[in-house]
Amino acid sequence: MARLIMTRLHIIIIICLSIFQISEAQMGGESTYDFLNLTTSAKVGALGGTNVSISDSIGDLNFVFHNPALLKADMDNALAFNYVPYIADINYGYFAYAKHFRDLGTFGLAVHNVNYGSFTRTNEYHEELGTTNAAEYALILTYARKLTPTISMGMSVKPIYSKFDTYTSFGLATDFGFNYIRRDKNFSMGIVLKNLGSQISTYEDTSEDMPSDLQIGFTKKLAHAPFRFSLTAQHLLDWDLTYERSDNSTTTGLSDGTEDDPSFGDQLMRHMVLGIEFLPAKNFHIDFGYNHRRRKELGYEEKMSTAGYSWGFGFRIYKFMFSYGSARYHLGGTSNHFSITTNLSNF
Repeated sequence: MARLIMTRLHIIIIICLSIFQISEAQMGGESTYDFLNLTTSAKVGALGGTNVSISDSIGDLNFVFHNPALLKADMDNALAFNYVPYIADINYGYFAYAKHFRDLGTFGLAVHNVNYGSFTRTNEYHEELGTTNAAEYALILTYARKLTPTISMGMSVKPIYSKFDTYTSFGLATDFGFNYIRRDKNFSMGIVLKNLGSQISTYEDTSEDMPSDLQIGFTKKLAHAPFRFSLTAQHLLDWDLTYERSDNSTTTGLSDGTEDDPSFGDQLMRHMVLGIEFLPAKNFHIDFGYNHRRRKELGYEEKMSTAGYSWGFGFRIYKFMFSYGSARYHLGGTSNHFSITTNLSNF
């Protein structure tokens, strides 16, 4: 049985690596449905914006959004509510529920939506023609199960609906994830291939690419100190993450990665997200994160300040876990994340 499981695992890994070879990475603004990469969880937001490897003994259902293999049996009847008042009056939310079935595995259902707000519609003469709105939605169906005592596999299927004024689009995306965990070593590793798929219907006649991404993460907790460290490598389908502004203007002061030829170390760090957790008690945590790519792309050259850094905390009251995360994008924008998780089995 163990040999059969490992054989299946090898086949799955080969398939994923084959997909990796033929996939093309997408930079920000070069693909559609980019809201799929927005950070929904307060804790993940505090840890730098992405994490595919944290697997607690009592799991946080919000991490399944980043790696479907993190959906575990102990999340049976778990609920998660998230709300993010984003930049420029944009707001988005995420709701998730999990159910475990013996001998079948664990299933998850989630809804992820972003509301861009209302806008005034005008013609070429600047005459007002009423108002319109824009929003995007994804229904996320997840299945996960253990392959061995230390290896889990998960898959998410995401039907997508997007509406911008009178333009609409439907799409379908899929995530494949793996999780390796050694609780005796306080170590966990995650691999996820995200947002494979395509548009089913386009906004007009032009088909756009999906925001596909390959991410690998590692998490290690110190044996005799209340600290846990995470390192997540993202955007691994493309080495060069720098870009050029179309006008080549430098008057804004924004760092665009084109003023100098980025060094190997700078390019490497643009792929890395660092996270540190302080865990003094089971029901309380403080989190810190650093996203180098965010700092390089959105920091103001004359005053970088805390762009790229993030922090947050969480605490339990009664049977609910409340979490808050704050991510600094640049001098003019901070993203605040609010999360509430619980488990219906505790009531």
